[in-house]
Amino acid sequence: QLQVVESGGGSVQPGGSLRLSCAASGFKSEYYAIGWFRQAPGKEREGVSCISTSGGPTNYADSVKGRFTISRDNAKNTVYLEMNSLKPEDTAVYYCAADGRCTGWGIFASDFTTWGQGTQVTVSS
Repeated sequence: QLQVVESGGGSVQPGGSLRLSCAASGFKSEYYAIGWFRQAPGKEREGVSCISTSGGPTNYADSVKGRFTISRDNAKNTVYLEMNSLKPEDTAVYYCAADGRCTGWGIFASDFTTWGQGTQVTVSS
């Protein structure tokens, strides 16, 4: 059974950094596309970043390009989202998703079948 669990959320001041982790179990994450999504109160879930199968391409939402970096550690079966220069508008629950698609056309929640429970990120002074 495919499962993913997020961790690493928290509260930071604007300009700060956090690293989110998406730990996979029941499957080798390097063989699956992994996506990061977020949902702020009163807003729809939006795609933040995704990474294709190992060695494949990555994609980022325009709002996070140059600030966020997605990466894999295949030995740990974990995907990371490094978030720098955080802004108040980055405040949301962040979700990891697996078993989907990562293309240059966009990052779509409907493409992914397996979801974690989410981790809260709050950026505030």
